[in-house]
Amino acid sequence: MKHYVLDIGTCQPATKEELIDYAMRSGAPLEVIENLQEMEDEGETYESIEDIWPDYPSKDDFFFDEEEY
Repeated sequence: MKHYVLDIGTCQPATKEELIDYAMRSGAPLEVIENLQEMEDEGETYESIEDIWPDYPSKDDFFFDEEEY
């Protein structure tokens, strides 16, 4: 199973409808658009991926030795 994430990291806060519009315009996979459409819409704005996906993996969740590169 693949998980697709829409990169909203440096965007301004956006509503659910704005995220769907951005996903469609940017050519995001259909799964991303469907996931956004299935979200409950309470009229709130989202400022980061963590607002949508609280368990989004952070940099600390990966075992990556930065000193190697």
